[in-house]
Amino acid sequence: MNAIPKVMLIVGPRERFSSTQTSLESLYNHTKYPFDLVYVDVCTPAPIRQYLQEQAQARSFHLIRTNYYISPNQAKNVGLKYVLEQTNEQYKYVVFIENDVIVKPGWLTKLVECAEETNAAVVGPLTCIGSPAHQVIHNAGGKSYIVTEVNDQKTRRYIYQSAALTGKAVTAVADKLRRKKTDYVEFHCMLVRTSIFDQVGLLDEGMLATREHIDFCFMVTQAGGTIYSEREAVVTTDTIGIETNQTGLVDWFGSIQLPDFRWFDLPYFMLRWNDAWDLASLHHLRQKWDLTEDDYFKKRYAKVGARRHELLIKPIVRSLTLGKGNPWLEKLLIQIERPINRWVYRRYMQQRMKQHQLAETLAEQAQLAQSQFT
Repeated sequence: MNAIPKVMLIVGPRERFSSTQTSLESLYNHTKYPFDLVYVDVCTPAPIRQYLQEQAQARSFHLIRTNYYISPNQAKNVGLKYVLEQTNEQYKYVVFIENDVIVKPGWLTKLVECAEETNAAVVGPLTCIGSPAHQVIHNAGGKSYIVTEVNDQKTRRYIYQSAALTGKAVTAVADKLRRKKTDYVEFHCMLVRTSIFDQVGLLDEGMLATREHIDFCFMVTQAGGTIYSEREAVVTTDTIGIETNQTGLVDWFGSIQLPDFRWFDLPYFMLRWNDAWDLASLHHLRQKWDLTEDDYFKKRYAKVGARRHELLIKPIVRSLTLGKGNPWLEKLLIQIERPINRWVYRRYMQQRMKQHQLAETLAEQAQLAQSQFT
């Protein structure tokens, strides 16, 4: 009898910490397929840190804590390096999963079965969004590839991208919820064949805040790996209240419930979606893949800061106006928030510089002490 493939889950941050307990309990309560787990604790606030320490001991998972905030790709690499260094444990697959994801029973079994039966390098589940869970589709794979056009001796390289089933109610597209080869899946939850990292290396940490999944899937495809969307495996991300509009499609950020967004989430949220990281990620993607600065990028430049606008500014305006909203107040708060966001980023960079300088000083002192001893 063949042994079942070993799987390591790597849990890292999305944008906040208040969903940590709900997500972790979902993984352990709704996953029958055996797994090990490494949790990358990105400098979480004290109550969350204590909870994770207690759970790590109770459930015997490995907890790695950073002393400062890092980007999601950096956090994934922290966990991935730990997995790749486990010489006594050969994990055939790793699953990157973010700390706001809840899972539907059978999810991991379906992902592994898909990878085993198709020899896929990457498999993503049907990712839903909002509450109630597992009802509205956020990602079911889609098309994403680079097109090269030559006209009048000018070369244009651009990304063609389209999402499948996004915004559809699960019940409305039940006949389409079957396994499908695709160009990309998202990092909310992604199973990856560990051997592919021998070809592509670690995740690109130049992708700080956006389009990380597109970049990684390009790398996998370039290396000859295949990608599948296993739509019978179901997870839900960002489990905060959403509404549907008159067309039945998802109102993308919908009706945000403030109690689900704790104020201790703000420092990381503000850094995670800061303008500098967004812009740096887009520039890095364009330069790395030699892409033309076309409407794909211009539209995303225009949307820099949109996540903060939708998840921070709009809820504040709704609460101040008893749910009615006020465009003038929105614009005012955006103007106030943007310099605050720049200050948050500068403060983060100053702290990192001080930590780096301290680490260098300690290393020099240790080297000096060792030379004196020898």
